[in-house]
Amino acid sequence: MSSITTSSIDTPLRRSLERTCDDLAILLLVVVSLVASLTFYDYGLGWDDYTHAEYADLLLRMYSSGFRDTGALSFANLYMYGGGFDMAAALLHKLIPLELFETRRLLGAVVGIIGLAVTWRLARRVSGPIAGLAALLLLALCPTYYGHMFMNPKDAPFAVAMVILMLGLVRLIEEYPQPSPRSILIVGLGAGLSIGSRVLGGLALLYALVGFTPLLLEETRTYGALGAGRRFLHIMYLLVPGLMLGYLIMGLIWPWSIMQPGNPLLAATYFSHFFEKPWKEMFDGALVSVPDMPWSYLPTLFALQLPEVLLGLCAGGVLGSLMSLGRNDVSARKKSIRLMLTSAATLPLVIAMVKRPALYNGIRHFIFVVPPMTVLAGTAFARGMKWLGENRRSWQPAAVTIFAFGLLLPLAEMIRLHPYQYTHFNYIAGTVREADDRFMLDYWGLALKQASDGLREEITSRQYSPPRGRKWKVAVCGPQRPAQVALGPDFTIGWDSHAADFAMTLGEFYCKGLTAPVLVEIKRDDVVFARVYDIRGRSISSLLSIPPP
Repeated sequence: MSSITTSSIDTPLRRSLERTCDDLAILLLVVVSLVASLTFYDYGLGWDDYTHAEYADLLLRMYSSGFRDTGALSFANLYMYGGGFDMAAALLHKLIPLELFETRRLLGAVVGIIGLAVTWRLARRVSGPIAGLAALLLLALCPTYYGHMFMNPKDAPFAVAMVILMLGLVRLIEEYPQPSPRSILIVGLGAGLSIGSRVLGGLALLYALVGFTPLLLEETRTYGALGAGRRFLHIMYLLVPGLMLGYLIMGLIWPWSIMQPGNPLLAATYFSHFFEKPWKEMFDGALVSVPDMPWSYLPTLFALQLPEVLLGLCAGGVLGSLMSLGRNDVSARKKSIRLMLTSAATLPLVIAMVKRPALYNGIRHFIFVVPPMTVLAGTAFARGMKWLGENRRSWQPAAVTIFAFGLLLPLAEMIRLHPYQYTHFNYIAGTVREADDRFMLDYWGLALKQASDGLREEITSRQYSPPRGRKWKVAVCGPQRPAQVALGPDFTIGWDSHAADFAMTLGEFYCKGLTAPVLVEIKRDDVVFARVYDIRGRSISSLLSIPPP
């Protein structure tokens, strides 16, 4: 597809611009890779990390036993998710000299960087090298995506799988009705990885149905209903090998899905209803039960957590895509691609706002809409630069400056929040400093790693010794497994604060502030993420500020 870039610029300059954009994109990927390789150690365990590692062991045991050990097919509710990332991390752990959870952090970074690269290629393919570079910058400097890629074993890999599938579908539209073997392979790979990660990957079928509409209407006008139908059946026939590959991949990483033909539908039905005992989370300053979250939950958090520059350009990209549907100078293929990307970026949010399922943990379950958002935003930036080049060339430096400033805002926050980038709130929200009293920040308890490290350092520097005949006892308000892994075997972890030596609490609403000496305090932007108290000789009835669910 011809790029939406610099038709008004002469050919040598255009080539130079394209090469410069591509070189900068590659340089950015190298920089992100370098930063990730130096900092992945800093990220703690998420609430689900330990359970996912157990799931990986069960899956590998099932395969190594020739399917005689089928414990993985009934483990908690994780058998209704794929375990591809978890198995890959467990296998990689056997090959490299890192601890298991360090390996998981490293692999998460690798998968996230693959997502960055695919998003770049997708945006470049759709709208040219300027759009590709802009989309890559926007995604790499999106704190929500960057933070989750290190420690979210479900939602971040799923987002990467979905953008791979979107690349395949875009290529399918471009090459319709005779897709190349490479495009068929990408579609199959993306479909298998996405549905094999979360059954929600089936949403891509809805994107395709909506997106292909302009192209199929044009086909009907050109070839008649019968001819268009033949061409459509032809491409479906060509897709069969890719879909078979996708099914094999899905079965490999999500074995339960192929044990019975209807299992994916059972998983979709299961996740369409809330499956846990309800609890409350902080939203807009009020405690709300997660099944009763208002329709405004997602639009509010997206508006307050994504960088301002991404929000503005994405809105422009969506508007431009919708306006192009009525233009005669835009081809049906371009309309289909833009409409499909718009569907990928918005339809899941619209469906959730209408259906109002249980919503919790911020926007982590919807990270998969962020890459298509950045593609739309990159397209809007490229089209804006093209228009300025043709009509107001002297304004282009100002536009680039504004864009760069918009990127510096989240970059500064990412540096300040490290390694808690996923808790980011933008300047519309007043950053985490203002959002702390209204929303949950570190809902996965990553700060317990730094709090645990700080406690061990304090014990060593103060030369404390545990009571004779037992280990140190630490009462934890928050996920206990992350603290146990970070503290190591010399500590006993639990909820009971009566007999504990130390109390470790997250800075969330459900953890009580204690009147006891503070040994360790983890803060970012003057917001307390975690504390460790010395509660020896004190009677602390509970660490919770509200009754447990």
